[in-house]
Amino acid sequence: MTNRRSKLFFHKITHWEYWPFQIVYIPIYFLWSYYSIKAKSIFFFNASNPTIKNGGFMMESKKEIYNLIPQQYYPKTELIKEGTALEDVLNVIEAVKIKYPLIAKPDIGLRGSGVKKINTVQDLKEYAEKANFDYVVQDLIPYENEVGIFYVRYPHQKTGRITGIVSKEFLIITGNGFSTVEELIKENPRYELQLKVLKQEYGKKLLDILPKGEKLNLVPYGNHARGAKFIDGSHWITPKLTQTINEMCLQIPGFYFGRLDVMYTTIEELEQGLNFSVVELNGAASEPTHIYDPKHSLFFAWKELARHITYMYEISVANHKNGAPYLLHKEGMKEYRMHLEQSNKIVNF
Repeated sequence: MTNRRSKLFFHKITHWEYWPFQIVYIPIYFLWSYYSIKAKSIFFFNASNPTIKNGGFMMESKKEIYNLIPQQYYPKTELIKEGTALEDVLNVIEAVKIKYPLIAKPDIGLRGSGVKKINTVQDLKEYAEKANFDYVVQDLIPYENEVGIFYVRYPHQKTGRITGIVSKEFLIITGNGFSTVEELIKENPRYELQLKVLKQEYGKKLLDILPKGEKLNLVPYGNHARGAKFIDGSHWITPKLTQTINEMCLQIPGFYFGRLDVMYTTIEELEQGLNFSVVELNGAASEPTHIYDPKHSLFFAWKELARHITYMYEISVANHKNGAPYLLHKEGMKEYRMHLEQSNKIVNF
């Protein structure tokens, strides 16, 4: 056991993608300070996406963001307030015809924490009783693949551009006919790092033996913190894909900077605007997550982070000149404290 833990620890320290973001972002803090001085506001990001609370940096509601997106582009989604009785939640699901399995996730999220696939009414009951926060329930998107598409548009521009794409490999194991699910998980360090959470979610099911050739998707959403492997797919950027994404983003009022997490069938169909759905739209707090491709160095990550924070600063300044306010310091600190409080709830969920 000790030897296995040592191997996992060594794996984490030799792969910067697992390092705490507070360490990874050390050089970026200096750049942020520089832009804050130039803008005369630490919270200049508030103006990056004027229609999204705090520009999408903190305390933004997923449901409010979904409401900005034309309905054909995202799954049926309903907001459930904290403490809502199960019977009322079931009535909402029935009324809008959300079907099982479905997804439940915090309305104000944190890097995939608290996101859960709900297979049964019992699963929903357990989630509703445990959730000490507002959450959304939504249809499970039927498409198999997921990408994160970073989109940038300056206020004076009629068209925006894609600045990076990340492809996501889900935490999928393949049975060999004799190993248990847990044993298969332990064959991959990336997967084994998720074992504690998977034990909480799957319990004794991890002792099942998966038939030979059968695949099991243990985490059906592409979140790095939940074991997904991120691969730089920026080579997929084409004029046609840019046109398709731009046509959609221009229909989202006040959206200039952020990442769209999108599920799709094939890249060719996505280019044509066919068979895809937006999982989430993330604003000012978005990372260019293609940096987490294991092939990329930490220096590459710093370069990309600096590039995108510069975009955000320039867009915020331009919107500010057009009348979008920066967040006042007192109000910004209040929002930040609320964000930390909310984050602690979700992390401990």
